[in-house]
Amino acid sequence: MIDFGNPLHVVAYAVMAAGLLFDLVGCLGLVRLPDIYNRLQAGTKCVTLGTFLILLGVLIRFGFGAMGIKALLCLWFIAMTSPTAAHAIARAAHRAGFPLWKGSVMDRYADREKGVTS
Repeated sequence: MIDFGNPLHVVAYAVMAAGLLFDLVGCLGLVRLPDIYNRLQAGTKCVTLGTFLILLGVLIRFGFGAMGIKALLCLWFIAMTSPTAAHAIARAAHRAGFPLWKGSVMDRYADREKGVTS
């Protein structure tokens, strides 16, 4: 039940709403961006932050009970797996030969393979 009389609940719902907004922007980025590397950027940054905010709002709303502990565990799991998975997917896509978008400015993986350092 939504209780807008409790200021802590209002903060929790605002944090969850911000998380939903970040998730929406991330989903739009997955559809609109031109190549796999830019789409991974949208998926990793926006959706991870959005999910973090939603789970943080759950933690604020329910406290350190059973629901809050589950939210903390999910926060930790997402923090450990999402960036690692995105890096592995980007590296595999680059090794498989997926081209960068024509407007891309630099290719750090190709520079590393050629021995170029910045």
